[in-house]
Amino acid sequence: MTAEPPFLLAIDQGTTSTRAIAFDSTMRPVASHAMELRQIYPENGWVEHDPEDIWRAAVACCRIAMEGMPAAKIAALGITNQRETAVLWDRTTGEALHNAIVWQDRRTAHRCRQLKEAGAEATVTARTGLLLDPYFSATKIEWLLDNIPGARERAARGELAFGTIDSWLIYKLTGGRVHATDVTNASRTMLLDLKSLAWSDDMISLFQIPRQLLPEIRNNADGFGTAIEDVLGVPIPIRGVVGDQQGALFGQGCFAPGDVKCTYGTGCFALVNTGAAAPPSRNRLLTTCGYRVNGETAYAMEGSIFVAGAVVQWLRDALGCIRSASEVEALARTAKPADGLYFVPAFTGLGAPYWQAEARGGIVGLTRDAGSAEIARAALDAVCYQTRDLLGAMRSDMATIGLGALAALKVDGGMVKNDWFCQRLADLTGLPVDRPLVTETTALGAAYLAGLGTGLFSNLRDIAAGWALDRRFEPELAPATREALYEGWAKAVSRVRL
Repeated sequence: MTAEPPFLLAIDQGTTSTRAIAFDSTMRPVASHAMELRQIYPENGWVEHDPEDIWRAAVACCRIAMEGMPAAKIAALGITNQRETAVLWDRTTGEALHNAIVWQDRRTAHRCRQLKEAGAEATVTARTGLLLDPYFSATKIEWLLDNIPGARERAARGELAFGTIDSWLIYKLTGGRVHATDVTNASRTMLLDLKSLAWSDDMISLFQIPRQLLPEIRNNADGFGTAIEDVLGVPIPIRGVVGDQQGALFGQGCFAPGDVKCTYGTGCFALVNTGAAAPPSRNRLLTTCGYRVNGETAYAMEGSIFVAGAVVQWLRDALGCIRSASEVEALARTAKPADGLYFVPAFTGLGAPYWQAEARGGIVGLTRDAGSAEIARAALDAVCYQTRDLLGAMRSDMATIGLGALAALKVDGGMVKNDWFCQRLADLTGLPVDRPLVTETTALGAAYLAGLGTGLFSNLRDIAAGWALDRRFEPELAPATREALYEGWAKAVSRVRL
């Protein structure tokens, strides 16, 4: 009698929801459950999550996703998570001392400006590959230590632990036995030496963070302890951990230098594999750890767009021109030609390659006959133009390490279910756009890593062979028209930059 093939379980802990997905032996999702995550806004520009909400949701989602399948056949658990979000907790009780400070939070902008004015950014970038920005974890940790009574003293005594969301979940799942993170999440803290993949003495000193607060750094496909039976009903080894965007890079099978993926969620994150090289960006992109498996590290360059799917939410909630996000495609299709209309959705500033937190949104080129359909189309176009901004910066930086042209753009995330958007993305970037059969690539990447960590897969070739194309969108727009439209976009962006 043939034994039933094993399953892999993945926790995908995101900014707006927590999800658990079970994958079968062919790496197709067979069960899932998601729960919305409460957003907390204590002050203007501050964004928090309750770590206990995250923990409870992760457990509940796993238990529901596991219903109806033999728990003993779950070979391993993978975790992928919102990056940069900072949690501080008591090592003994496992209780968080404060709400998690979310990656979107801007409360440490003043501290970052101070450090920039002191000339620290060049050193930060040289060591970590990052820019001095509140986006990353280091100044969040500083803030927690300085604003929770007694926290800095307790941290110095080794009583407290810091972690991004992966570390928080690992600690709770293992009953406090493991305090660890992976190289990709560590590379987003602004504390990791990107070359040695160890905590940087220079950064620890600069941000005044006690070393004993920090988790152990491990590879992505590695042992992270075992989720105890009391939590999930059966002990499950944790064998894969990865930050969400690197998880999507891995899930998309972007294993060759020059492979690029773009994830369209609330924001948009483009990563290109740069192989063993970790080149400094000349175009204000981020250099980060892509993944580390079987003793080999692949680095990546990353560009972040703050507003992607969020602009569709704005059309729904602020303008009321659609009732649900799924209606935006039909509305955009009805738009009249309005090639001079541009929407720059800089609601919270501009991300890469501009990095202007002070910029604000604008609609340029409005005429009397422009209505909701034309604004909706301009909003989707804006995501495409911003993607081209990132791809142009990537091409320039890739040339410095001898990488050739980008061949195609692999896409995932909620927005890519929209065929009109995918075709428009191909037209305005000039690249073929490949949409995979499984679009939950973040969780898929974590599951693949867990499979590697537990021996279900031998190497990256096994994983790449499982990637399946749903549809390719080829550029149809004439190159001259594409360039003229992009020139108009550049002028519109210049109007909102301060």
